Amino acid sequence: MKKSILLLFIFIAAGSLFAQQTENPLPLKRVVILTSGLAYYEHSGTLNSAANIVLPFRLDAVNDALKTLVINDSASANPSVTYQSEQTLIQTLRSLSIDLSDEPGLPVILSRLRGAEVEIESPIPFTGRIAGIEYRQVGSSGYMETREPWLLLNTAQGIRPFNLKEISSISFKNPVIEQDLNRGLDLIAASRNSFSRLLSINLPGSGRRDVSISYVIPSPVWKVSYRLDLGAQRPLFQGWAIVDNDSDTDWANVQLSLVAGRPVSFIQNLYPPYYVSRPVLPLSIAGTAEAQTHDREYSTSSADSRVMMDYSLAEESVMAARQYSAPAQNVTGGTVTTAAGSEAGGQFEFTIKNPVSLDRRMSAMLPLVESQIEARGLLIYNGSGRYPRLGAEITNTSGMKLPAGPITVYDGGVYAGDALIEFWNENEKRLISFGEDLSVTAAAGNTSTRAVSSVTVSGGVMTINRSQTFTRTYTFINSGSAAKQLVVEHAKTAQTDLVSPAANEQTAAAYRFNVTLQPNRETILTVNERRPVSERITLLSQRPETILSYTTNDEIPPRVRQALQRAVELRQAVDAASQTVRNIETKRNSLISDQDRVRRNLEAAGSQTQQGQEYLRRLVALDSEIDTETANLERANANTRSAQQAYENYLNTINLQ
Repeated sequence: MKKSILLLFIFIAAGSLFAQQTENPLPLKRVVILTSGLAYYEHSGTLNSAANIVLPFRLDAVNDALKTLVINDSASANPSVTYQSEQTLIQTLRSLSIDLSDEPGLPVILSRLRGAEVEIESPIPFTGRIAGIEYRQVGSSGYMETREPWLLLNTAQGIRPFNLKEISSISFKNPVIEQDLNRGLDLIAASRNSFSRLLSINLPGSGRRDVSISYVIPSPVWKVSYRLDLGAQRPLFQGWAIVDNDSDTDWANVQLSLVAGRPVSFIQNLYPPYYVSRPVLPLSIAGTAEAQTHDREYSTSSADSRVMMDYSLAEESVMAARQYSAPAQNVTGGTVTTAAGSEAGGQFEFTIKNPVSLDRRMSAMLPLVESQIEARGLLIYNGSGRYPRLGAEITNTSGMKLPAGPITVYDGGVYAGDALIEFWNENEKRLISFGEDLSVTAAAGNTSTRAVSSVTVSGGVMTINRSQTFTRTYTFINSGSAAKQLVVEHAKTAQTDLVSPAANEQTAAAYRFNVTLQPNRETILTVNERRPVSERITLLSQRPETILSYTTNDEIPPRVRQALQRAVELRQAVDAASQTVRNIETKRNSLISDQDRVRRNLEAAGSQTQQGQEYLRRLVALDSEIDTETANLERANANTRSAQQAYENYLNTINLQ
């Protein structure tokens, strides 16, 4: 009995909740899916009075819904949005006058409501206040005892017990308890889906008016796949959009738009409650105040100004997805009805012409574009591999900007291969490749040379400018019986200029050369690039033999070699003068050493002896020789400095451009 009563309450609450969801007076009318992983939803309709709109959202979409929700209702001055906060179901249930947080049984519920006035049917109706619940033994079987709950009800006739299994219904006289019971059951019913939350939008306006509610939530990225028929008289290009409805709302005849672009978007945690930690300060009702000094008054020449900026991400999302009033370019080339394309705030929007119906958790393919385009078959070779790739040069003449996606290529009604294409602007020419041509073999080889282009000398610095030439040779052998058009994509090298041949076109990363491959012939393409290389040599810091090596280098111009030869001669004069200084220093040091030896001998022999007199005469002669070599050393140092100055002045004054 107690289970049947609880189930009855839950079914009633769930039915009420379902009715709220299904009786939405503002049906979904428009969906815009962006390639940035978002979708714009718009509900609109006509209201005649106040309304409560209940919208279901996945748990991971609530933050975005709260951030971007926009309500347009001219008659509702104070609309409000209520929802169940995250992780607050248990706390909310416990706060009610009837606590259902721990899934209690009927005896526990009645026990918790002791003192409440109820009316029961058992089967005669009785009214009274709950005095409590007691359990009575009704039998035993071995070690097991059977006990049944009895309701103790304080009636006008006194406290009377009632067996709960004999009670057919229980109702509470207190309306607050009835309201809390219904509210608790509503919360329990709403929480059965742990991945979904309900936003209740209250619109208190009155009178007939048009109302819309819009929001942006996460969505699977819409995808696109193309088909290209190269075998048709005029190549036919067809595109299909693949969309997924993973929301909690069915699409019923909605206007669907697909936007290609990359708007800025982020997630902010607005759904869960957020608490700020605060410091704990001591009570200020006791104690003494500290002594303070205060600065004197001063005046300011101008008041502070403050600039307030209001930036609404919800409004930005709406503007990014809105449909502009500019006329759309309609391009149809077959039997399918395709989408209309238009600019949308720096992005490109495709609007499906017919309303779309798609149940939740379902996916669909929808026609996006069908148009005859300009295309020609050719081969493409990027310098790697043995065979060039089968490809085509296609031009977007569909009148629409087309997003990136795979292209399935057919040739004469036969599958030819798959290709990929990046975002494709209007009237833009692209190359695609979808296979290899085994009838053409390719090979590539590299060589490089270096040569001196110019030599300059200025301020004692010699600059040698060299030119490094890179040569890449492409060799193709066409074994087929028909001539073929080939595009060679030659990768660009940093700081290198193309010399020959002239490129037919170029991209940010490669030069492109058009080559015609004659049948049963070998075709060679030679591409030359040049890079300047500069070498700076400070001549004053170089050894003479290094400078001398440049005078014998045939790459150096003759006038530079002659100037360097004169520099070598001046440097040799410096070296000769330095050698003379070293020779004089060696001789003078030897004389000073002899003088010290003779002086020690004189001290040993004594100046009055005959040997001492001889030592004295020897000391006088050595002093004279040392004085002479000292004078010679000074002149030699002066000559060295003069030669070094002449060498440096010469190098610094050479100016050969």
